[in-house]
Amino acid sequence: MAETVLMKAPFLWEGTDRKGKKIKGKALASDEAAVRADLRRQGVVPTRIRKQRQGLFSGGGSITTADIAIFSRQLATMLAAGIPLVQAFEIVGTGHENAAMQKLIMAVKADVEGGSALAEALSKHPLHFDDLFVNLVEAGEQAGALETLLDKIATYKEKTEAIKKKIKKALTYPGAVLVVAFVVTTILLIFVIPAFEDLFQGFGADLPTFTRMVIDLSLFVREKGWYLAIMIGSGIGAFFYFKKRSRAMRHTLDKMALKTPIIGPILQKASIARYARTLSTMFAAGVPLVEALESVAGATGNIVYEEAVLRMRDEVATGQRLQLAMENTDLFPNMVIQMIAVGEESGSLDEMSGKVADFYEEDVDNAVDNLSSLLEPMIMAILGVLVGGLVVAMYLPIFKMGSVI
Repeated sequence: MAETVLMKAPFLWEGTDRKGKKIKGKALASDEAAVRADLRRQGVVPTRIRKQRQGLFSGGGSITTADIAIFSRQLATMLAAGIPLVQAFEIVGTGHENAAMQKLIMAVKADVEGGSALAEALSKHPLHFDDLFVNLVEAGEQAGALETLLDKIATYKEKTEAIKKKIKKALTYPGAVLVVAFVVTTILLIFVIPAFEDLFQGFGADLPTFTRMVIDLSLFVREKGWYLAIMIGSGIGAFFYFKKRSRAMRHTLDKMALKTPIIGPILQKASIARYARTLSTMFAAGVPLVEALESVAGATGNIVYEEAVLRMRDEVATGQRLQLAMENTDLFPNMVIQMIAVGEESGSLDEMSGKVADFYEEDVDNAVDNLSSLLEPMIMAILGVLVGGLVVAMYLPIFKMGSVI
């Protein structure tokens, strides 16, 4: 049955209802005949049915975290409105523009129709629904509050995704500018500097040292540039290859990142925010603390914090208080530890963790904004040194042309 569902495709249709009013919509079906039959059952007389084309930029290729967050929010809204689970899946799946997301939703729907629990159906797709998602859905099913838990999942994913986007935005802008600077510099060295070199050869005098160095650099790039590009490309490829497969390397890189000036404190705050937000969401859902910490560890986004939270889980499992386990890691500020301690003592750990998350998420926002403001003049200075230096080097002999003649 699941295979049949996966073969469904989106169709756009136009028709008239029982009152003769023109209407149009979108349906997910195996073929045009199935769409026509379904519309007639609804009392709609179809006048035009066509298969929706997936364009080059239609977003039909991959599934993002934002897609999963939107799916959770839509499903929670449908269930809160009293719509049955299978029908909610049909509505959400049919209305989604991402073909890959449509297939995923309809595959889960098929499993639920076959008698599987929603958590079990979701667990068959670990690439898109992690342990945290599945555990929360399972807790919601057992407590009879699935729509509430799905809403919490959506909020959690939206907030954690917002932090990731903020950090990526702060790092992408300077990276993009530096890439442009590198490209411009390479073009100058390969195409512009040689033209000046031909001009200077007719001067009949020694060139300034700075100019000579730039010309030698241009000659090196023209003669050895391909070898250099291959070496750099191979080095970058090897770096990402081993980074993906070596946990020890990722641990070293994450540890270095936390100690990096300016960037390090932002990454630390982001990890604490994700830790607190995940802990709050899991604990509010009634997930036991030891089990919750296992999901929290993977959500921190940094191996150093992940390993620390797993050690905390082991300590809590032996009867240690969460506050003391956090102190033993030396990774959490005193304010965070004290707020967690208050939450433990008052029985409101989910609420206090949520407040910690709110504080650090706002702190990350402010820090990223300040970082962007700080980086802009630094980037302009780097561009000025790179491009301006080359220009000055080429015009130095012209400035001294009078004395050469």
